[in-house]
Parts: sequence; C-alpha cells; structure tokens
Amino acid sequence: MENNNLNKVKMGKNIVEKIFEAHKAYGELTPGSLIGLKVDQVYTQDATGTMAWLEFEAIGINRVKVPVAVSYVDHNMLQSNFMNADDHLFLQTAAAKFGAYFSKPGNGICHQVHFERFAAPGKIALGTDSHTPTQGGMGMIAIGVGGLEAATVAAGAPFEITMPKVVKVNLTGRLQRPWVTAMDVILMLLKMLTVKGGVGKIFEYGGPGVRDLNVTERATITNMGAELGATTSVFPGDEKTLQYLKAQGREKDWMELRADDDAEYAEIIELDLSTVEPMIAEPHSPDNVVAIREIAGKKINQVCIGSCTNSSYQAMKTVASILRGNTVPDWVNLLINPGSKQVYEMLLREGLVADMIASGARMLEASCGPCIGMGGAPGSGHISIRSYNRNFHGRSGTKDAFVYLTNPIACATMAVKGEIIDPRDADINIDTIKEPEKFLVNDNLIIPPKADTAQVKIIKGPNIKDVPVKDHLKRNIEAEVLLKTGNNITTDDIMPAGSKVLPYRSNIPAISEFVFENLDSTFSKRAIEAKENGGGIVIGGENYGQGSSREHAAIAPMYLGIQTVIAKSFARIHRANLINFGILPLLFKSEADYDKIEQGDRLLIGDVIGSVKGNQNFKVQNLTKHYAFEVVANLNEREKELIISGGLLPFTKQNALILTKKPYKL
Repeated sequence: MENNNLNKVKMGKNIVEKIFEAHKAYGELTPGSLIGLKVDQVYTQDATGTMAWLEFEAIGINRVKVPVAVSYVDHNMLQSNFMNADDHLFLQTAAAKFGAYFSKPGNGICHQVHFERFAAPGKIALGTDSHTPTQGGMGMIAIGVGGLEAATVAAGAPFEITMPKVVKVNLTGRLQRPWVTAMDVILMLLKMLTVKGGVGKIFEYGGPGVRDLNVTERATITNMGAELGATTSVFPGDEKTLQYLKAQGREKDWMELRADDDAEYAEIIELDLSTVEPMIAEPHSPDNVVAIREIAGKKINQVCIGSCTNSSYQAMKTVASILRGNTVPDWVNLLINPGSKQVYEMLLREGLVADMIASGARMLEASCGPCIGMGGAPGSGHISIRSYNRNFHGRSGTKDAFVYLTNPIACATMAVKGEIIDPRDADINIDTIKEPEKFLVNDNLIIPPKADTAQVKIIKGPNIKDVPVKDHLKRNIEAEVLLKTGNNITTDDIMPAGSKVLPYRSNIPAISEFVFENLDSTFSKRAIEAKENGGGIVIGGENYGQGSSREHAAIAPMYLGIQTVIAKSFARIHRANLINFGILPLLFKSEADYDKIEQGDRLLIGDVIGSVKGNQNFKVQNLTKHYAFEVVANLNEREKELIISGGLLPFTKQNALILTKKPYKL
C-alpha cells in the first residue's frame, strides 16, 4: 500500500474515513451502512488463538492471505500441567504451517509487543482480544473480534462491519505531570460516558492537547477505550509517532496521518487535560470512577502494576523512581509485570529492576498475569489496587476481593504508603521520564513465517479438540429459559477466565462445564439436560456480553444447546460472536416484557427462518404463563445468512468464493 494514498482522498475527511476509504472493498461510509474492509494485519493471543487457529485449519486454507499475521502467547503462561504447554506447541506449529509470525512465551503481552514491532499509522488490524484498539495509539484502526472472524479474514475474506459513528475527542491543555497520566484521561472519559458510552462509535482524538501525549500514553487511552464499549479509538500519525518508530528502528513504517481541517464528526467531546486529576475506578466496574482524594485513607492489601494498559518503558521507569529507596509495608503485596521483553531487558540493564526488588516488589514475567486471574489473586476480602483495565467481580480470581483501577504512579505511591492516597499528597519523589531515543531491539523470541511449509506438521496434544459446528437454524425454537441475568453481564460472567478454566480453551466440551459458573453453578448441567428437549434460552438485560472478545462465551453456550439470547441490548463483540456461532440475538420490543419472564418459563418462537428473512419481528409465546410478546433482530444481510447457516464456520466452508479468493495486495 502506498503510504501517501491515505492523504489523497477528497477533503473533509476525518482519520477514520481516510483509513476506511483506502481499505474499502465495498459499501458506503455512512453510519449504519454495511461495509467490507481489506485488512493489513491479524493477530491472536493464546487464550483465544488456539480456537482461532483450529478454526482457520477447519476452513481449509493452506496459508494466511493477509500481509501480516502474528500468533502471540501471553495469557495461559502457568504450566502446572501439560495443557498450556501443549497449546503453545500447537500455536507454534500452526503458525509455521500457515505462514504467521510466532511470538514465544516470555516475549510479552500481544498488544504491547505488536505496538513495538508491527503497528503502523494508516493500517487496519484485527485482533482476537478486546484490547486490540491499543494499536490506535499508533494511528491505525485496530478492532477486537472473535477468533472465527479473525480466521475468516486471515483466510482472505474482507472484514464486514456496520459503519460506526465517529466521535472526536478534542484535547486541549497539558497534564499535571508527573502525578497525572494518560490513565487518568481515560478514567475521566469513563466517568463521563460510562461503559456503554462508546457503543457503535469510534473515538478519534485530536486537538492541541494531543501533542502533550507520546504514543505509549496514547496507547493507554485507546487500550481502555474498549471499556467504553467503543468499536475502537485512534490518534493521528504525527511527529510523536515518527519519533517512537525511529526509536524502534521502524521509521519506514511511518506516514503522516491527520484529519482534514473541515472534517465532520457525529459528536465532539471537549476535554481540557489541565483539569484532569488522579482518578480511580472503584469496584466492580471501570466506569465507577471518582477522584482519588475522595476515598483516600483506605488501607490496602495488594498492588499490581503493569498489564497491556500501563507497562511501557516510561511508566515502568517512573514506577522505579518512586520505589527507589522506599520499602513496601509488611501488609502490602506488590506485584509488577512489565509488558514486554524489550521493556524488561531495558529495565534490567539500567538497574531499575533492582530498585523494584529492593523495595519488596515481586517481579512477574512479561505476560497478562493477574489481569486475567492467571496468578496473583488477592486474599479473601482484600483490597487490590491495579494499573489494569478491568475490575469486574471475580475477574481477579477471588470472588470477594475489591479491585480498584488507577494510574501506575498512584499504584506505586499506594504500595509505599500502604493506603489509598493521591500521589500529589504523598511527599514522594517522582521522576519525569521521557521515552528513549533508541529502544533495545532483540527479536529473538519472534519466529518469522516460513517460506516452505510443506513438511511442517501441526502438533496437537490430547486436550486439543475439534471445533464444534452448529446445525442450520431451526424452523421453530421451543426451549426453556435456563437463566435470567441483570444488566452489564460480562463475558467473565458467561465464561470465566483464570488458571482453573483457561487451560481448557482448546477443549470446548470441557470448558463448557464452567459456563455461567459464577452466576449459577448448576447452569451447565441443566443446559445439557435441556439440550435433548429443544435446548435453552438466556434472558439478558442491558449491555449483555460486555468485556473481552472471548468467543468461548458464545461457543460453549452453543455447544450446550443455547438457541437464542433475548436481551435489552448487546455489547458489540459478543453479539457478533453469538451470530458467528449460530445463536440468534434478539431484542425485547418492550422492555416491560423482560420483567415478566422468569427462569424456568418455556418459550416458543414460531417461523424463525421466515422472520429472519422477512421483517425480523418475532412473536414469542410464553407457554408457561400463557401470554405472547414481541422481539426483534437487527441482522444485516450477511448476518441473516450466517444465522440460517448455523454460523460463520459452516457458511465459510460452503462459500467457494471465500475459499478460492486470491490474496489481495494493499
């Protein structure tokens, strides 16, 4: 792709429109319209990637057809038995067979490593993780999707999406450094907009305040844009972007990318960076945000610093300056996980890890770790302060823990003081750190694609099972309501993470036993029993399925026989995953009908296929209570075909055009 193409499109375009125009396969760039996009990069992580590469294999394509594909290992790092190790070997051999890069365990968190080594302005990336928008800090469109969506795009299909609204966040002023960070900016936006505020939107950051943020700080903001429910977030490609790419030895990947002066937006949000103060998200939602000073004084038990949100070189070096010469109190457990091998090695060579260890910190490997409940679980009822992006109930691995989210400066300060405290009030020295002019580049844990893959054998351990495939849509759905949930149900609620569950990500029959375990431990057993009698139905409230991109929250319910989820509203990625695996997502026409339904009711939806093909209005008979109500679907033409086929995998295997598509050139 010629870099200057993006700035040659007609005037009056914002950054999103410029990138989409340059990658458009079909459709019109008007909000609500279906568009197809060519994709430059696809990347996976091991918790979702095992299934994604199994799905790619099932499609029957012998090599990826996107310019860059990368398989990362960063989630399932605890090797207490053979399962995670077997998955890692499968991912390595699958990458070798299908022409993808492979990032070995220990190289770092996918989003941070991809930012360091592959992200570039003006490109489009898909990732099988909801925090893929991290790459937007580099000036690219990066969208989190389910593994099957990523597999079909890697196989040559365009990425289809309903064109989102583009919202400009106009930044002015400068941050109160060093105490206030980019993390406080996104926490402020979460306080303003809530976890539903970005649904159906892309946030484009602009204004003079953008110049106050380097690209890793921008990446913190775009990373947590996922918590707004946004499709993605993006910053310009400017001199700060060039500076970072030069330091990484990748200046050839730079291009200038900015919105036209007369670009139009669906909405403009004004934010003066000078007014932002140190913020903190209280349990159990990232939008439960207050100023730190409002809750100062609470004694804490644990501090975790790192994750894909806040473990850049700049952040980690600043943390080291706070810990240097100080000692963590005996009642505080401090854990630090740098985001990449690059950052870890640079800290070590500068003696900064020694400062951390001397303070009493426990150093973890460069991985997701405690963020997804893979080690580092707090004690019973403990308060854990984290520089991570999610604090959902039970996500830490401890159901009765209280997890708070704040910036890494505040985390380190609280670790030293043993209580919640605004870093401005702590009387601790904090160095102001700039990004280096040159990063240490050592790619010895990234295995490049092989040219000749004929002799490569994919190795599968005994825990790796084939991808289950759903039958085509039934004419009628008659099934029992197995569960009724409230609002903001997360994918962690549907399909828990953690060291107990994650090793089964490549074994759907086994992982299905944990579906809704934290809400109802009997759900899986009851679903299996109901499967023989028409299957099951789940009733949801608003924003059903918020959180991660884990498609297992759709695959496992499908395997258990769930036919439809009826909710007040759906989170974007989870809705797509439900469709991809043949589960019909329906919306209450009147929210009052939600209140009438009870768990155990038996529902009948007649002429389902006719309604899908027609006006998408469905009449539901409550056979238990003897009344009827209406629900609707908002399926586009492609989604209708997917649902009728039983999902994206059977549809793709049936579609000869996709299977024979030649690689496109960008």
